Amino acid sequence: MHSARALLTGLTRRIQKRQLLEGRRLVKDQIRRLNVHEHVAYSLLNQAGIPTPPFKVAKTPEEAAEHATCLDSRDIVLKAQVLTGGRGKGTFKGKDIGGVVLCDTPEQACVNAEKMIGEYLVTKQSGPEGKICNTVMITTRMFPRKEFYLAVMMERSFGGPAVIISTEGGVNIEDTAASRPDAIAYFPIDIDKGICPDEAQKIADKLGLEEKGGKAIAEIIINLYKLFIEKDALLLEINPLVEDICGDYYALDCKCNFDDSAEFRQKELFELRDWTQKDPRESQAEKFNLNYIPLDGNIACMVNGAGLAMATMDIIKLNGGEPANFLDVGGGASAETVKEAFKIISSDPKVDAIFVNIFGGIMRCDVIAEGIIKAAKELDLKIPVVSRLQGTKVEEARKLIQDAQLKIIPMDDMSEAAETSVKVAKMVQLARSMNLDINITLKTDKKENGGCDKNRSRCFTKC
Repeated sequence: MHSARALLTGLTRRIQKRQLLEGRRLVKDQIRRLNVHEHVAYSLLNQAGIPTPPFKVAKTPEEAAEHATCLDSRDIVLKAQVLTGGRGKGTFKGKDIGGVVLCDTPEQACVNAEKMIGEYLVTKQSGPEGKICNTVMITTRMFPRKEFYLAVMMERSFGGPAVIISTEGGVNIEDTAASRPDAIAYFPIDIDKGICPDEAQKIADKLGLEEKGGKAIAEIIINLYKLFIEKDALLLEINPLVEDICGDYYALDCKCNFDDSAEFRQKELFELRDWTQKDPRESQAEKFNLNYIPLDGNIACMVNGAGLAMATMDIIKLNGGEPANFLDVGGGASAETVKEAFKIISSDPKVDAIFVNIFGGIMRCDVIAEGIIKAAKELDLKIPVVSRLQGTKVEEARKLIQDAQLKIIPMDDMSEAAETSVKVAKMVQLARSMNLDINITLKTDKKENGGCDKNRSRCFTKC
């Protein structure tokens, strides 16, 4: 499973690099991690003994007003609980309000919460569609004297966890790393030994604080590392970690990523996952343990394996087409899983053709064929499907597709299948631009002996 994830990560990075060179937007990173809302992160930090400002969570404007009253402050902060960065600079669609708002009174909190709850927040990271805000967090405004950066993360270059600190908190750490790399310090931690008080103190001393402050930061480092290990985290990033006017320290924001492979022992934590923050197709794919990557083109692809996925994208582009997405069914999918995979890729409104490209090893071709047939029948598919299957149980798969008598274009050669997918997609795209429906029927050339040549299938269209 880890090698499959590594392959998928490499695939995503290659796609991102290629699209960056072509001046196109980057594909979203599809490394699976559990992300949790800010109020969940606050709760986890408090349980670990790390102070945060007082907070409440509201699902309605009335609850927001009630919680603001309980905080008994004229420095109220209303924060949209949306899994995207840049909330403070974002704006809600059709509203004159951002994702982080200062309020003086509970009444004002109520009015602002009504503009936020149930609406979509658009930020630089969310894309133009935005992310829905179902809840808001009500907290008090802090007046920090100093801001720091503190994180514990799994770092591949160190072969394990590392503590990262900086005196420059409250800003994008990537920008600091680029402009002032000497302002960031990295401390690899032996995962077998953990972090001892003396080691934590040495790390804290790098921030140049007085004795009281250094001891407080050292304690936070120990507690944060303990939380990191206990919850199977990949990243716990406090930014900023602030010192207030009284000399006390608080975590004002914390980004949390948890290893999805640990779901079996972190069930309570994973139940806090907010499916509404993801593309519905990504959410559905994750539920069935499928790897889904959305792209910008109009040819949907269903493959098995990241290497074949990359090759499929290359050959589609070589023939002048553009992939709409990739969906990797892996090696252990059932016919039911394949059917669900087909539902996911065919639900994209941009899709004009579907290219199924499977090399059957562990993943049997007949299982793929059964899933395609089930999906085609249940969905009453109008989108043309080009199917290229090779490998284990391929003859059984071909027979299943032939007997089903569905409008699936079977191909043996990968290059020809890709070329056909591109041509069919262009035909469908042209028909749609003219507000026409297109109906593809298959005709098969006959051999002189009256047999049927399965490798010489041709498709004809009627508009």
